[in-house]
Amino acid sequence: MPTENAIKNPHELLEKLNDLHPSDIAYSLKKIEKESEEDFFYVLKQLPDDILGDVILELPDNLREDAYEELSIEKLTEAVDELESDDATDIIQEIEELDEKKAKEIFEGLEEEDQQEIDWLKRYDEDEAGAYMQTELFSANINETVQDSLNRLKQGKAEDELENIHQVFVVNNDKKLIAAILLEDLILLDFEKTYNDIINAYEENKFKPFIVQDKEHIDEVAKQVEKYDLSVVAVVGYQDMLMGRITSDDIIDVIEENATEQMYQLAGVDDDFEQEDNLYITAKKRALWLFLNLGTAILASLVIGIFDETIQSYVALAILMPIVASMGGNAGTQTLAVMVRQLALGDIDFDNSKDAIKKEVFISIVNGFIFAVIIGVVAWLWFNTAMLGLVIAMSMIINLFSAGFFGASIPLLLKKMDIDPAIGSTVLLTTVTDIVGFFSFLMLAKIILL
Repeated sequence: MPTENAIKNPHELLEKLNDLHPSDIAYSLKKIEKESEEDFFYVLKQLPDDILGDVILELPDNLREDAYEELSIEKLTEAVDELESDDATDIIQEIEELDEKKAKEIFEGLEEEDQQEIDWLKRYDEDEAGAYMQTELFSANINETVQDSLNRLKQGKAEDELENIHQVFVVNNDKKLIAAILLEDLILLDFEKTYNDIINAYEENKFKPFIVQDKEHIDEVAKQVEKYDLSVVAVVGYQDMLMGRITSDDIIDVIEENATEQMYQLAGVDDDFEQEDNLYITAKKRALWLFLNLGTAILASLVIGIFDETIQSYVALAILMPIVASMGGNAGTQTLAVMVRQLALGDIDFDNSKDAIKKEVFISIVNGFIFAVIIGVVAWLWFNTAMLGLVIAMSMIINLFSAGFFGASIPLLLKKMDIDPAIGSTVLLTTVTDIVGFFSFLMLAKIILL
């Protein structure tokens, strides 16, 4: 839904529910909440049970918490009951963090089968593949005929037990995953034959399933889904027993969360605290990074203080000095952003890190020479001193070289130390480019001009 088409009238929104996707309803609810919290809760309570859970999951964290507190246990129980197992587990766990008693009552109001599925999924850590899988899937025994399995699929769809079915997972009597057949291939097969007959009639890898272990890190799963352009992956446990599946919508969420987290971390901001309603907590968290930045700024100022007599003797240095540091900082940030992102995607590792560093250093040196000529000429014409132009030109090359080298090296070094490269890289790099920029510029000026 385009932003200009958000429905801000609560009654109009309720009238058009059948024409809207849950994400569109959630978007309109966010707009309504900004104008009237009362209308927000009014619409929320009027939503049908079969879409309420999906809408809640599309809301921002702070509005989800408000919804959990405002909605009745009966309403939330019905909403959770309509969700797939992975989404139902997410909501139960989120409510547990706010009100354990309420979460327990909602859980006890679910069917026994749903309770077992949620209990099973809750065993996994939040970064494991098992925490993102849903247990609802279309599977068939290897000795079952295609027709029998399709009859079960029709029944499951009719009863709204199965959604977003892309393939049939074929298992043996021990529930071990044997094959995965896309529905577009399945409709071309002989429906009277068993899956065992069909699999044996084709080459060995024709229906080889793409699997991930239930304990595998979800980031690794996301990389594989991106690499092989998958819409769904099977999740297996001990001895390749089929446990569930992870669909592309969950993987997209993981990729989006990781990208957002990296962006925040590069800026020294904590994603979790940015969702806080308490502005004091958010301000306090940001202040910690600002305090660290203040310390590095003082270091750069100490470098400048070493050359106070040089600056007093040649005032033009104070005017041009910020240019060198600024250009170094910007060039370093470009390199840093590229390296952090490529490390996250797995495009760069320690085996090819030397090539990556060489590439970034070469680019920085080329840009260093280009902008050295430009700023050298500008400084010469501005202050009518050719040697001043030479000083700032040489300093520009030195600082852009250091920006490229350290911008590429710092993330790799942090990765080597098992520290997230997105955390702290910006502060370290800014310190380096400021100190190198100021020191090289003022030292060259002291040697050449005085």
